[in-house]
Amino acid sequence: MAAIPSPNSAASDDRAYRGRIFAWTLYDWANSAFATTILAAILPVYYSTVAGASLSSEAQATAYWSIGLSISLLIGAILSPLLGTVSDISRTKKRFLGLFTLLGALATGLLVFVTFGDWLLASVLFVIARIGFLGAMSFYDSLLPHVARPEDQDSVSARGYAMGYLGGGILLAINIVMLQTLPGTLGARLSFLSVAVWWAVFSIPLFRRVPEPPAATSLAPGQTVFSATIRQLKGTFSDIRHYRELFKFLIAFLIYNDAIGTIIGLAVIYGAELGFGSVELVLALLLVQFVGIPFSLMFGRLPSPKSTRRGFYLGFVLFNLVILPLVGIAGSRLLPSDISGVPAADFETQDGFVGQGIYTAHENPFALSGDWETQAASAEVSGEGADAELLISRAADDELTLQFNGKAIEITYMAGPQSGSFAVALNGSPLMDGTDAGQMTIDTFNETLRYGETAVITAPSAGQHTVTLTNIGGEGAGNLIAIQAIEVLQPDRESSLMVIVAVLLLTQLIGLIFAWLTQKLFNKPAGTLTTKRSIMLALVIYSVIAMWGFLLDSTIEFWFLAWLVAIVQGGSQALSRSMYASLSPARKSGEFFGLYGVMEKFSSIIGPLIFALAVALFGSSRPAIVSLIAFFIIGGYLLSKVNVSEGQRVAQEEDARLASEIAAQT
Repeated sequence: MAAIPSPNSAASDDRAYRGRIFAWTLYDWANSAFATTILAAILPVYYSTVAGASLSSEAQATAYWSIGLSISLLIGAILSPLLGTVSDISRTKKRFLGLFTLLGALATGLLVFVTFGDWLLASVLFVIARIGFLGAMSFYDSLLPHVARPEDQDSVSARGYAMGYLGGGILLAINIVMLQTLPGTLGARLSFLSVAVWWAVFSIPLFRRVPEPPAATSLAPGQTVFSATIRQLKGTFSDIRHYRELFKFLIAFLIYNDAIGTIIGLAVIYGAELGFGSVELVLALLLVQFVGIPFSLMFGRLPSPKSTRRGFYLGFVLFNLVILPLVGIAGSRLLPSDISGVPAADFETQDGFVGQGIYTAHENPFALSGDWETQAASAEVSGEGADAELLISRAADDELTLQFNGKAIEITYMAGPQSGSFAVALNGSPLMDGTDAGQMTIDTFNETLRYGETAVITAPSAGQHTVTLTNIGGEGAGNLIAIQAIEVLQPDRESSLMVIVAVLLLTQLIGLIFAWLTQKLFNKPAGTLTTKRSIMLALVIYSVIAMWGFLLDSTIEFWFLAWLVAIVQGGSQALSRSMYASLSPARKSGEFFGLYGVMEKFSSIIGPLIFALAVALFGSSRPAIVSLIAFFIIGGYLLSKVNVSEGQRVAQEEDARLASEIAAQT
């Protein structure tokens, strides 16, 4: 087999070096489509509403989805360090990367066959696909120290994240168009197929242009790969003191990345809780994807002595750290509420018309006409996490009336094979559905029993209204209507996205001018930035994000905050990856990046638990957001105690020792 050119070799062809880097970063472009479309945006909703349509409720579907996440996480955490060590010994990093990529892409592509009620098939394919995704990422990361020279690892790692943002964002945008234009479930199913093709095709350059790294050691006579793997893992864990600085970094990373992962994973849920619409949340997700591209590159170059624009980059980042919160908060106070998106006053109960809130048979604000009865459904039966009390009608022309003060209500009902339909009237007149079909009707028939189904009824304007639901039977086997609850929704946020984006872009233009004019002023502090200090700068910005997230309550602040998240999200993760690479022996990169993968996978456990506890105690997750500051402070403090130069020295000595052992055996 031909000798592998070292990235440190002076004879290494510069064009080939750049080609290897591009091929490596293109894999981030390839697999980030899985992270955006499959993990974040489309498959979770599709699983709940389509694949899980035969389950008793969306809550049960969510529970099964969470179980799938946990299973894939556990399997990935077990396999990563074990197979990583095998790849070091047997020189098979690319082979394992190809195997997990094929596994993930194939399972993702097969999701195209998942239709209504196929929750078990969807669960199995998702678990397999995510194992492929997690396993491939571990081997992909382990190639970084073999692809990039040490002085380039920060910028190359950041370039990978930038490519991932771009690739994942582009395909997600395409997939959203597919959802809007293709009929039924075809758009979603073809989106899954497109992710598989995208992932597989754009992975090819890596396998063609990135060489297989050298082995960590050669096998002794009579020794198997498995026995050598166990021996090496035992040796690493028994000699933790030898890699003291690396493990100090891993502990710091576990803590601060828990908060970062919590912000990434729960941002959409938190935004929905604050009343931001689904369109705004999806657009904000796309904004973070695309805005993260240039800022990931900036953060990757902040620690680089070769960069001549470090002062400009630092000035621009610090400008945004200070000005984005100031302008966002000022905009929420000074701009008209129909532009800034400041919420209107809550709808309150007036003259017997109930205000915003959730109403069930227990509160009984309803006027019932006909033969209605109350029936309990346990949490085990309903899958809703709590006992449900249903209002049941079994006869045509039974009516339920609610007087409310507001604009929109959400009706939660049970669907099933014995269920019929109900018609909706507003203020004594049939509510028209906007089509030629006439009066709005809600068909509650479903082939299987399912709780927690919802329908939203919107009045032309806010005020006091009377809504009447009339049992009109149905074409199915029965006339049963079962109402779980009716919620009077909070006022809509009215905002002008065009004005908000214009103010945001104007702020960035001023920031660019400021950074250009003051770059000489920032050259000296920028010159002191190392990889570690750049990560700590990102943690300071994340602390501001957590505090602001606790306080924000307007659409303009939401968008400005999303921009601030985009500034640090990719850069903090990219620099963490490259710093870890510099502290790890390159010849053991498979093993050590397997451990890094374990920490990365389990670094979002405590944060979500705090969110759940905050909701249970306070009825809101706002307190959990501000508590994340503690994670950034503790993680940053522990990071400050890492002696990077000592850790790098230990890693280089280990590489030299392994190389000499191989040379002696040959």
